[in-house]
Amino acid sequence: MKALIIDDEKKARQVLQILVEENCPKITTILQADNLMSGVELIKQQAPNIVFLDIEMPEHSGLEILNFIEKEVHNFEIIFTTAYSEYAIQAFQLSAIDYLLKPVRPSQVKDAVDKAIKFLGNSQINKRLTELKSSLEDANFKKIGLPNSNGIKFVDFTDIIMFEADGMYTNVTTQSEGDILVSKPLKFFVDLLQNIKMFYRPHRSFLINLAFIKEYIKKDGGYIVMENDKTVSISNDKKEEFLTIVQNI
Repeated sequence: MKALIIDDEKKARQVLQILVEENCPKITTILQADNLMSGVELIKQQAPNIVFLDIEMPEHSGLEILNFIEKEVHNFEIIFTTAYSEYAIQAFQLSAIDYLLKPVRPSQVKDAVDKAIKFLGNSQINKRLTELKSSLEDANFKKIGLPNSNGIKFVDFTDIIMFEADGMYTNVTTQSEGDILVSKPLKFFVDLLQNIKMFYRPHRSFLINLAFIKEYIKKDGGYIVMENDKTVSISNDKKEEFLTIVQNI
């Protein structure tokens, strides 16, 4: 496989190349470019499988890359390198785009490349970058990218009824798309959406959208019925908190 590193800092390119060589044996050729336009030319000429792209460069932001490449050559996966804030990292995760947080660590590189390889051929990179741009420009996040067996499904927060743990997977129930099985544990979504007030975790196995609560049943220890008639347990230590929240909706 072939990779391309686009970064205006020479030392950053060299360090990342060494980390890729040492930790990613499937990548056999590594190219470098010191600006976005040079990188675009290499993409057109060399057709890399994976592009490591610095999001902050002097002349062009890494987010502009698809402005300069025809759609027929969008058959690569992007891994951004960034020193961005926690807010921006949330935008990357919601858009299902991987990133390496500077200073880059070996384990980060290996994990990011492994994920990128899985997405190759079905990456929907156009749509994911559009969602990322939107998230970075708008402080009010509205969508989340859900990786699944067919690619990535972008779903509005307001369309999600609930998340349910299924081992190391999560079953996401939506109004318009039904159930979507995602290869991430529930904790990933709990951490990612902790500041989105419409979502609440009443039990270690569930994260629910408060807007879709149909009723609360007191019997049998107390449980929630969602609009899709799915029942959701409430942990004993969450009952008082939950009742306070729903009374204020």
